[in-house]
Amino acid sequence: MGAILAVTLTACSFPGDLSILNEGPDGVTVLTGDDEVVLDTGGGVILLDYGCTPGDVTVEFDSGSEVVVPGPVCPEQQIVVGDGTAMLQPAESNEQ
Repeated sequence: MGAILAVTLTACSFPGDLSILNEGPDGVTVLTGDDEVVLDTGGGVILLDYGCTPGDVTVEFDSGSEVVVPGPVCPEQQIVVGDGTAMLQPAESNEQ
């Protein structure tokens, strides 16, 4: 069970962090439109200062199937990947 931390630098404003969790039994590749993130089973990533995706998000499963999450997806939501599924849920607050 690993967690990956990715950083995307942006301009002066703080656009918010985008979270992706893989709760499914298989590895996945998540294509945000700007980035490609590979997650193992039980893995997750927080894209710091990412803001909203430029459009839809594609989740490609190791089995070869894929699911498209309608976008843009913004920091108020997190992408949660399951067994052949991908859905949006409210993001946990990480305010300090």
